[in-house]
Amino acid sequence: MNDPLHMDGKGPKVPPSYPPRTPPPQKKPVEAPRPQPSTKPVTSSLPLPGPRQARLDTRRPRMAIRDRRAANWALQAYPWTGAQAVRKVTETVRAWGYAYPEDDALERTVRLLVDAAAADKGRRISVHVADQEDMLLVVVLSHTSAGPDDTLLSDLAALPGTTSCGTNASDEGRRMWAVLSTERPCALRADRQQASAVNEPATTTIRL
Repeated sequence: MNDPLHMDGKGPKVPPSYPPRTPPPQKKPVEAPRPQPSTKPVTSSLPLPGPRQARLDTRRPRMAIRDRRAANWALQAYPWTGAQAVRKVTETVRAWGYAYPEDDALERTVRLLVDAAAADKGRRISVHVADQEDMLLVVVLSHTSAGPDDTLLSDLAALPGTTSCGTNASDEGRRMWAVLSTERPCALRADRQQASAVNEPATTTIRL
């Protein structure tokens, strides 16, 4: 039996035929801005770069040869790698038009560098050659860590045509290089004698 309808002054109350509308959720209040620190945090790292500034890098730079002729080869550290490197370097230097250093001096330089790199017992080595202002730069990397070798530098400095040489450690392993002059050996000796004569004090011989 149906429930009786409730009556009031305006008539009977009829129940709604649909569910009441759900009220909308309340809006999230606006969050107040967070306070900014008065001082910048102190860190041990380098400052971040600006919008158009390059990021500073504290790692050791990799070797890069730019704005000059250059060639490089990645070789396996085999006993015959020295002869292979000598052939590639000599062909490249002659193709660039250099007649000096002579083949013997160039071969001895490359073999010293390659043999020293192979002695570091890495799996591979890389050979680089470049020229600038009538000078040749020959660089060999062993791609493994090793200590300096003073004997190598002495042997390189004793070769004819060598103007400078060096070795250091890098991210690519031990790096060894020699700078060679492309002038004729007699002209190079004359320039060195003239330079030494300028540095020596002048003497006068008086016959009695």
